[in-house]
Amino acid sequence: AMGMGVGQVMLVLLAACVVMPAKDPLLNICMDAKHHKTKPGPEGKLHDQCAPWKDNACCTANTSSEAHKDQSNLYNFNWNHCGLMPPKCKRHFIQDTCLYECSPNLGPWIDQADSSWRRERILHVPLCKEDCEEWWEDCKDYLTCKENWHKGWNWATGTNRCPWGSMCRPFDQVFPRPKDLCEKIWSNSYKYTTEHRGSGRCIQMWFDPAQGNPNVVVAKYYAWKKRSSPAGMESVTPETDKAVRDLPWSVLVLLPLAFVMLPAGGRCCGSHGWGFL
Repeated sequence: AMGMGVGQVMLVLLAACVVMPAKDPLLNICMDAKHHKTKPGPEGKLHDQCAPWKDNACCTANTSSEAHKDQSNLYNFNWNHCGLMPPKCKRHFIQDTCLYECSPNLGPWIDQADSSWRRERILHVPLCKEDCEEWWEDCKDYLTCKENWHKGWNWATGTNRCPWGSMCRPFDQVFPRPKDLCEKIWSNSYKYTTEHRGSGRCIQMWFDPAQGNPNVVVAKYYAWKKRSSPAGMESVTPETDKAVRDLPWSVLVLLPLAFVMLPAGGRCCGSHGWGFL
């Protein structure tokens, strides 16, 4: 009966671990920025490309609608600063805005911001290879005058215009590789990776909500990496931590407790315990 008792206690501990995970401050949160909700929750009618986040979003329906406008009220930012941005390119910038405004899965990369309009920003979010490369491919024929779109614009008219003396050049001259686009355009908000969609190791800008949000598991993995080794966030490879990938760390930590909780007499846990043995 003793061996069976150990097994039962272990099962209960595993079940408790799965059913009642401790709240992780890096998971399912909204950053403290201009348009974000204080905490994520369902939104009935997120607009068009922001719709994948409707079950659990940091953005409101109004924010999602504004994200699709050429001259959005979100930041008075004009995509067409070097002529008309082609629709196939613009859809990536809309999707980028939707991810930034709506995603509750960016917690591991939230950083302090030094600007008047937000207290937090994202830094080095590991973007999936396909998302970054398709963005670059669809925008490479557009023109732009700046490498970093976060700062340095001429705002004299109330919207962003190219700074004096700057020239409009093809995207693939300003950003010679997909990595340059994804990392430089928003001051390292994103980090280019060679990880693929579905790997559980990179954030997807695009996903089919019918399959669930793939970024939930990615955030959990990097939250675990950050707790285990803050330095490890920068050097994650698909081969690392295979064992950990197969078994959550919390389970590994809890298993030895099964033996600790077995007193010599073999009766478990006192009057409020499970009393299996």
